Amino acid sequence: MENRNETQVTEFILLGFPYHPQTKVALFVVLLAIYLVTLIANSLFIIITLAVSQLHLPMYFLLCNLALLDLCYSSVSGPTVLEGLLFQRISIAYSRCMTQMYIALSLGQAECFLLGVMAWDRYAAICKPFHYHQIMNSQVCVKLTVLCWASGFLISLTSVVILPVVHFCGHKDIDHTFCELQAVSRLTCTHTNFSDISTPFFAFVSLVAPLCLILFTYLRILSTILRMSTADRRHRTFTTCGSHLLVVVLFYGTAMGIYLKPKSTLSSEVDKVSAVFYGQVAPALNPLIYTLRNKDVTVAFKKLGHPNIS
Repeated sequence: MENRNETQVTEFILLGFPYHPQTKVALFVVLLAIYLVTLIANSLFIIITLAVSQLHLPMYFLLCNLALLDLCYSSVSGPTVLEGLLFQRISIAYSRCMTQMYIALSLGQAECFLLGVMAWDRYAAICKPFHYHQIMNSQVCVKLTVLCWASGFLISLTSVVILPVVHFCGHKDIDHTFCELQAVSRLTCTHTNFSDISTPFFAFVSLVAPLCLILFTYLRILSTILRMSTADRRHRTFTTCGSHLLVVVLFYGTAMGIYLKPKSTLSSEVDKVSAVFYGQVAPALNPLIYTLRNKDVTVAFKKLGHPNIS
């Protein structure tokens, strides 16, 4: 019989960044500032969208959900990342670690689906303008966003089902800044590694499938833009899509770098930096991208501060 240490793991140790204390303090200040920007910027965007009637449109309804997802995601991992920069090693209970991993994974998947829906919304607005209000009416928007949120949390239940039968064999040092799927899966000692089962499934359903939809819709959008009669109209239409494309590149670039790269190229340090950008920096940039590049939002912001502005 194979002898194996079956010691039950009741807590994990997050190793965090192995930097010099002064470097960690500087990084803490930077990430704290980014986290505060994330909270303030996304909260303001949600308030403005709800308060200003001119923004009660499908595109802004979807953007409001994106802001809420970013707000939640950064709040799931952000405080743990910041705590890890203040202390050399931090312990986290098994149940809290599994909950953090599940919620972060669910929110990340929901955002993938939502970015796909947002691409479909832009496709309908640009390529099917005369049928847009039938394709993307308020009921359809609500149903699609509920489906995005629900799908993210339901698909991630796979991790909750698989993990109880996975053996950690007493290993409890997680070489990461928070309880992230790839980092936790490295601790398993079962014959069939948890990541061998879960990662390809999550990557295809949450990354590849929505990305294929996004690429298809933008190929159609590009074709429509090139057929437009005036350069001014082409510029305005492309500007409308530019913000979404930039967010897609930021989000998918880091997510695919984490979950789709070959196992032989895994690097814990690169993964940590990618996860910080994916979970902390991108959610802070998203509302700024949409605000700075969107005249309707800037006008609505001014109107909220000065109600007399027409």
